Amino acid sequence: MAGVVERRSIDVVPDEERHGSAVSQFTLWLGANLQITAVITGALAVVFGANAFWSLIGLLLGNLLGGAVMALHSAQGPRLGLPQMITSRAQFGVRGAVVPLALVIVMYIGFFASGSVLAGQAVGELTHLGETPGIVLFAAVTAVAAAVGYRLIHTLGKIAGLVCALAFVYLGIRLLQRTDLGTLLADHRFGLPVFLLAVSLSASWQLAFGPYVADYSRYLPRHTSARATFWWTLSGSVLGSQWSMTFGALAAAAAPAAFVGHEVSYIVGLGGAGLIASLLYFVIALGKLTINILNTYGGFMSLVTSVSGFRGQRTLTPRGRSAYIAGIMVAGTAVALLGKDSFLTSFKDFLLFLLTFFTPWSAVNLVDYYLISKERYDIPALSDPAGRYGAWNVRALTVYVLGVLAQLPFLATHFYTGPLVAPLGGADVSWLVGLAVPAVLYWLTARRDTARTAAPAAPTAPAAPQEDRNPAGSGG
Repeated sequence: MAGVVERRSIDVVPDEERHGSAVSQFTLWLGANLQITAVITGALAVVFGANAFWSLIGLLLGNLLGGAVMALHSAQGPRLGLPQMITSRAQFGVRGAVVPLALVIVMYIGFFASGSVLAGQAVGELTHLGETPGIVLFAAVTAVAAAVGYRLIHTLGKIAGLVCALAFVYLGIRLLQRTDLGTLLADHRFGLPVFLLAVSLSASWQLAFGPYVADYSRYLPRHTSARATFWWTLSGSVLGSQWSMTFGALAAAAAPAAFVGHEVSYIVGLGGAGLIASLLYFVIALGKLTINILNTYGGFMSLVTSVSGFRGQRTLTPRGRSAYIAGIMVAGTAVALLGKDSFLTSFKDFLLFLLTFFTPWSAVNLVDYYLISKERYDIPALSDPAGRYGAWNVRALTVYVLGVLAQLPFLATHFYTGPLVAPLGGADVSWLVGLAVPAVLYWLTARRDTARTAAPAAPTAPAAPQEDRNPAGSGG
C-alpha cells in the first residue's frame, strides 16, 4: 500500500521517482472528458440559441484554442516536476500567488459540486438511495480516491477512457436511430453571438484545466519531449471533450424538452432499460469520478500551496493531506446540495465566470515560462519569500487585475452583462481580451526585470534541448 499511496504534494518530484511516457496524458485526458458534464456543456450551446451545425463548429474551435493553452501548461510538468499552481509564485511572488490560487480553489469546489450533482443522480438511481444520498456517497468515494493520489488517478483515467468510449459509441448509435442526423444539421443559419457562446463554452472548459494540468505530467521523466507532452495532452483532451459535447449538442437539438433538466435520465433512457440502464448509470458515475478526483486533488494542491506560502511548509503528513482533501469534499458537497435544483443555468454562468479569471492567469504564466524565464525556474526560490521571486510581485498582480478588468465590458452572463456586449450583437469575446491584454502587458513589464530573468546559477530544472523548445511546433 505504501507504494500505491502518493507521498509527494507540492515538493519537487526527484528524478528517481519519475516514470511513464507522454502517452499517459492522452489516456488521462480522454477519460476525464468523456463524461456527462462535457455533454451538458455541448448541449448548452444549443439550449441558448445556436443551431446544431454551427454549435459543433464553434465547440470544436473553442476546444482547439483552449486546449492548446491547456496543453502548453501540461508541457511544464516534466521540466519542473512541480504542481501547476506553485509555479505561479515565479510570476506573482511566493505569497502573491495566493490571489489566483484563491480563485482556483473556488473553481475546484464549483466543478466538484457540479460533477457531484450529475453523478449523484446516477448513484442515487443505481443504489436506489435517491439523489441527495447519492451525492454524499459519490463525494466520499471521490475523496478517498484523491487521497491515494497520482497512480490511481492515471489508472482510473485509462479505465474510464475505455469504458466511456464504448458507452458513447453505443449512445451515439441509439441517438441516430431515433433522429435523422441530416435533419439536425440542416439549419445552417449563422448567428455570431450564439456561435461565440459555443466557442466560449468549450474554450472555458479547456482553460479551466490549466491550473492543474501539470499536476498529472510532473511525474514524467525530465527528458520527456515537451512536444510529445503537448500533443498527447491536446489530442486526448480535445478528442474526449468534442466527442462528449457533440453528443450533447445533438441530443439537445433532437429532443430539447426531454433532455434539458433531465440529462441523466434522458441519456440512460436513450440506452435502454434493465441491465443496460444500470450499466449506463455506472458509466456516468465512473466518468464523473475521474474528473471529480482531478478537481479534489487539484484543490488539495492549491490549498497546500496557498498555506505553505505563508508558513514555509514544503512537505505534508498523511494526516494533513487527508484534512485538506476532506475540506474540499465538504465544501463541494455543500454547494452541490444547495445548487442541485438550478443546475443548468448556474453551470453556464459558472463556466463563463471562471473564464474571466483564468485567462489572465494562463496568459501571465505562459508568457513568463516560455518567453521571459525561457523554461528555467530557480526552484528553491519558489519557497523563499526573501528570494529571487519575492513575497509579492505587485507588477504581475497589477497586470493580472487589469486583465480581469479589461474583460468586464465584453462579458455576458446571467448576472452581469458588459456595456460592449450589445454593440457586438450580444457576442461574448471577453476571453480573447483576457488572453491578449495581460500577455502583452506582462511581456512589456517583466522582460525588463533582470533580477528575475537572469538564469539561476544552479537551476534545479534544466532547460529543454534546443530542438524541443517549442512544444507546439511542427514535427511533433
